[in-house]
Amino acid sequence: MDDPTLSNQRNQSTRSTPRLNLPSRMSDYSLHLENLPAWTMHINRMINSNYNRSPSRTIFSDRFIPSRSGSNFALFDISNSPTSAEGKEDGPGTYNSLLRAALFGPNTPDKKDPSGLPAFRNIFRYKTETKRSLHSLSPFGLDESVHGISHSPVKAPRKVPRSPYKVLDAPALQDDFYLNLVDWSSNNVLAVGLGNCVYLWNACSSKVTKLCDLGIDNSVCSVGWAQRGTHLAVGTTNGKVQIWDASRCLRVRTMEGHCLRVGALAWSSSLLTSGSRDKSILQRDIRAQVDFVSKLSGHKSEVCGLKWSYDNRELASGGNDNKLFVWNQHSTQPFLKYCEHTAAVKAIAWSPHLYGLLASGGGTADQCIRFWNTTTNTHLSCMHTGSQVCNLVWSKNVNELVSTHGYSQNQIIVWRYPTMSKLATLTGHTYRVLYLAISPDGQTIVTGAGDETLRFWNVFPSPKSQNTDTDIGASSFGRTTIR
Repeated sequence: MDDPTLSNQRNQSTRSTPRLNLPSRMSDYSLHLENLPAWTMHINRMINSNYNRSPSRTIFSDRFIPSRSGSNFALFDISNSPTSAEGKEDGPGTYNSLLRAALFGPNTPDKKDPSGLPAFRNIFRYKTETKRSLHSLSPFGLDESVHGISHSPVKAPRKVPRSPYKVLDAPALQDDFYLNLVDWSSNNVLAVGLGNCVYLWNACSSKVTKLCDLGIDNSVCSVGWAQRGTHLAVGTTNGKVQIWDASRCLRVRTMEGHCLRVGALAWSSSLLTSGSRDKSILQRDIRAQVDFVSKLSGHKSEVCGLKWSYDNRELASGGNDNKLFVWNQHSTQPFLKYCEHTAAVKAIAWSPHLYGLLASGGGTADQCIRFWNTTTNTHLSCMHTGSQVCNLVWSKNVNELVSTHGYSQNQIIVWRYPTMSKLATLTGHTYRVLYLAISPDGQTIVTGAGDETLRFWNVFPSPKSQNTDTDIGASSFGRTTIR
């Protein structure tokens, strides 16, 4: 069987060059065009066809027939250029062109990189390379002819469970924006202030222990675990701060200094910082005999937010005066003052991933999360959330953070930083989500609200699984009462 395409090509070549100037022995070769067997022509048509070629998948040739578009014919030293070095119609260049067309079909690409060298060593390739993977999201214009570049598939967005895996009843949990009544220790024990009592919930055993009872004339305004060990600080309505050894349920010390309630606490090694409605911040060294070693003045209203940076060098404070201040270890006056918020600043969080990155959230009249670079004293960005920002916490494992909200949506939002795209919006509380703490492994958060419930959510991946696309597992649902 003759191939019409090949016959037309042979006739045109015959008219333009009546006789090829070939070596005498070349006539004995079996590569003469008229001597090509019929099955070769059939294979040639199969290779030339583009039947059902999909741009999104690799196409493998039938059996062991090499793919023309993927093979490296440059190793044959057969030039495909119309202007060869000889430049004669009856020269070797013409013969090479005809030989190439007969063996591999017309318009065979010459696979070379820009440097002129072959793109790969093998002459034949048994699969057709796709020009561009549909899964490639590279922002760079990669050369489509470059081999050996593997494009990673698009990873599905991480799924965050929309329901809490555990709910604890918390009777008498106050609906007060300026208090901080929940904290989670490095030993996996949750402390909760309920009315005039402090309760401990062991996350490993689910055991509930009553730590203390302040009496009918006093109530708990804040709780804060030391970074290491079992010491818990308790801020009270009468302005005193108590230190408790939770392992022995024993009060170690009572420190004075404030004249009004203590609603904010923050630890820095052995240094305990307390903020009060009396507008002052006291630095307390629990190793010293004095009640406090320094007093920080600057806020014009109640101090409701306190956070030390991860390196314990800088202290951020927020107040009902809508101000966010940053202090160093030895200053009694703030060295940075931020006045952009238009409502009380309770939500404060330092990034564990980038030094000097600070996030803050404003109350009902503000509803914004703002980001600051304290090393350069710059305001980085602002995100309007649409509701009161009550708390902020960064993930230790990934560059994400969680915010809890009050009026008017009472929701919990997981954000990806720095794009501030929402990964999940969690609902379930019927009152303002005023309290937030994160587990020591960085995977679980607990939220508290005036609806007198504590809800546990799996929102962050573990450090080992942060690059995988698996769902974060949830424990079995349970509901108990702290008391």
